[in-house]
Amino acid sequence: MSKPRFVISCPFDTYSGYGARSRDIVKAIIETEKYNVQIFPQRWGNTSWGFCNNHPEWSFLNKYVAPQDWQKTQPDIWMQITIPNEFQPVGKYNIGCTAGIEATACKGEWIEGLNRMDMNFVSSNFAKKTFEGMVYDRKDQRTGQVVSQVKLQKPIQVVFEGVNLDIYKPIPKKDIKTIDLSEIKEEFCYLFVGHWMQGDFGHDRKNVGILVRSFFNAFKNKKGKKPALILKSSVGVASYISREKILDKIKAIKNDMGPGNYPNVYLLNGEFNDSEMNELYNHSKVKAMISFTKGEGFGRPLLEFSTVGKPIIASGWSGHIDFLNPNFTTLLHGKLENIHPSAANNWLIQEAQWFQVDGTLAISSLKTMYKHYKKYIPLAKKQKFYATQNYSW
Repeated sequence: MSKPRFVISCPFDTYSGYGARSRDIVKAIIETEKYNVQIFPQRWGNTSWGFCNNHPEWSFLNKYVAPQDWQKTQPDIWMQITIPNEFQPVGKYNIGCTAGIEATACKGEWIEGLNRMDMNFVSSNFAKKTFEGMVYDRKDQRTGQVVSQVKLQKPIQVVFEGVNLDIYKPIPKKDIKTIDLSEIKEEFCYLFVGHWMQGDFGHDRKNVGILVRSFFNAFKNKKGKKPALILKSSVGVASYISREKILDKIKAIKNDMGPGNYPNVYLLNGEFNDSEMNELYNHSKVKAMISFTKGEGFGRPLLEFSTVGKPIIASGWSGHIDFLNPNFTTLLHGKLENIHPSAANNWLIQEAQWFQVDGTLAISSLKTMYKHYKKYIPLAKKQKFYATQNYSW
C-alpha cells in the first residue's frame, strides 16, 4: 500500500524565522516515514533565498521539492506554513501552521483562514489563546448591519518550536573557531538577535530602538569599565545597505541624546549558520541576551540562547513566556499600547495592542545584571535545564 501524499507549502529555503520553523516541521514529518512528502517552496517577505544550498546539513530537503505538476492529483494531506489569511484547503485533509500572532488582535481574514482548515498548529499558548478569543462582526456590505459573527470554529493545537541540542549547547573556548570578536575591547557584552523592522523610533516590533537608548541611558558617563551591546541584526536582508541603515539608526539615537561618554554598540550584519550562532552564544565576551520585543509568536533566538546557561533579560509578554521561566530569567513588566501607524501593515493592525517595557525597569535591570552578574548564573543554569528538558527538537 502506498504512503499518503503529504504536500507542504512553506518558505523552507529562506533565511527567516518561518524558514527555520518550516525546516524543522518538514524534517519531523519526513522522519516519521509515514508519508510521501513533497515540498512546495514559498518566499517569505524580503528575506534572502537559498538557505539549503548554503547549509549542507539541510540540502537533503531539496530532493523533496514537489514536481511542477504536483496539483494534477489532490494531496491526501496539505499543510501551509504561513500567515493564516493565506490558508487554502487544497488537500483531502488540510493543516494550517503558523507562528501565530504578536499582538492582541488580527484581521477577521485570519480567523476565516483558520476556519478553512481541518486542523491548525501554532507555536505558543499565547497565539492559541489569542486566536480562540477573537470574535468579529460580519456586516452586510450594502446595509452595514451585522449578519453573523466570525470566531474560531476549527481545532487548534500548540506545537512548540524546538531547539536542536546537537547544535545549540555549551562548547569549550577552543571550539569557537569561526566567531572572532577580538575587535571588541569590552569583556562584558549584552547580545540582541533579531531584525530591526519597520516603524518609527520606539515602534518597531523587536523594539531595537528602545533597547539601544535604554542601554545608552544605563551606562552613559559611567566611570570605569563599561559593558558593550552587540546587535546581530539587519533590516530583513543582510547587505551593505542594511548595515548602513542600522548604523545610521544607532547614530541618530546617540545624537538625539546629546553629548556624553557612551558605551559601545557593535553590529554583526550577515548570514550566520546554526553552528556560528552557537559559537556566538558561547563566546566568553557574550554574557547575556536582551530583548525588549513588543510581541513574539514564539521567539526562537531566546530559546536557542538559553541552552548555553547564560542570563536573559526579556519582555514579560507574548510567545516566549512559554519557555522562559520567570523564576530563572528577568522578565520585564510594562504596558500594552496600540500598534503605531508606522508599524502597522496587513497583519499588524492599528486596532491591536502589543507590549512596551517599562523604561525605568529596563535600565535598572541592565545596571543590576552588570553589577551583580555572578548572582544570575545559577538561575541561568536552571533555565538551561528547564529549556533543554521541555523544548528540544
